[in-house]
Amino acid sequence: MLYSTTTAQQKRRALREMLTPGAARQFPGTFTPLSVPLIEEKGFDGVYISGAVLANELGLPDVGLTTLTEVAHRAGQIARATNLPALVDADTGFGEPMNVARTVQELEDAGLAGCHIEDQFNPKRCGHLDGKNMVDLQTATRRIAAAAQGRRDEDFLIMARTDLRAVEGLDAAIDRAKALIDAGADAIFPEAMKDLSEFEAVCAAVDVPVLANMTEFGKSALFTRQQLADAGVAMIIYPVTSLRAAMGAIERTLDTLTAHGTQEPAVAEMMTRARLYELVDYEAYNTFDTGIFNFEVPDVHSPSGTDH
Repeated sequence: MLYSTTTAQQKRRALREMLTPGAARQFPGTFTPLSVPLIEEKGFDGVYISGAVLANELGLPDVGLTTLTEVAHRAGQIARATNLPALVDADTGFGEPMNVARTVQELEDAGLAGCHIEDQFNPKRCGHLDGKNMVDLQTATRRIAAAAQGRRDEDFLIMARTDLRAVEGLDAAIDRAKALIDAGADAIFPEAMKDLSEFEAVCAAVDVPVLANMTEFGKSALFTRQQLADAGVAMIIYPVTSLRAAMGAIERTLDTLTAHGTQEPAVAEMMTRARLYELVDYEAYNTFDTGIFNFEVPDVHSPSGTDH
């Protein structure tokens, strides 16, 4: 009820302990606190909060328009709604090294378990688009060093993302990853890998956990968890999956409403009222105040009627 029963520090420690080579921990992406009870209930390992998704939720493209305040606020709302650790996309750190240090502290205060910071210019581009502009090695390592120095909880995970593969090739990306680790990165996010052999090469080259980004319509094929585990990957994110699924369902339902003049043909595909109440733990609030809960919650399995 209300928020998670696990502290932020406990979540951070759990994240570090689970990220071992080949563990392939699955972190579905989310853009709303309402979905995190589902992610937790289905047995996933953690929650991922994509910068692209947060921008898209605001009706913006993923080109660095969101602010630290917007990201920290929304990510904090999501993190507080689950006992799972939440990793958030901090883009390029929202400024120069001092800003990066502040970013980490704001995300710590918001209850996140970790963040990743990338090596593109700001404004940045989606990691699976062409035409990315990369900062030089010194700028990239200064960002990570500032993040590590700004951190107050040693368990807060600093992950370095490099987009250099698409610009200068795999060997250059691996060399940069090693430099980012030397600067203080606890984990590496090699963006837009071409195939499994490239994930294997990165995992073999570094001694920190490696993340695989399984985004739809991107540069990488949608490998299975087992394939990525065999390659040595420690963590898998599915950043935009839930947003795309939700928006697809919304669009189809609006088409139904337009075509039929009623949403009735789409109701069977909707979450029932009872299931929604279950996700927000409506009944548990009765423990605190019967005045806000003075009716019977419909059966979650009821297929029709007023529980939709």
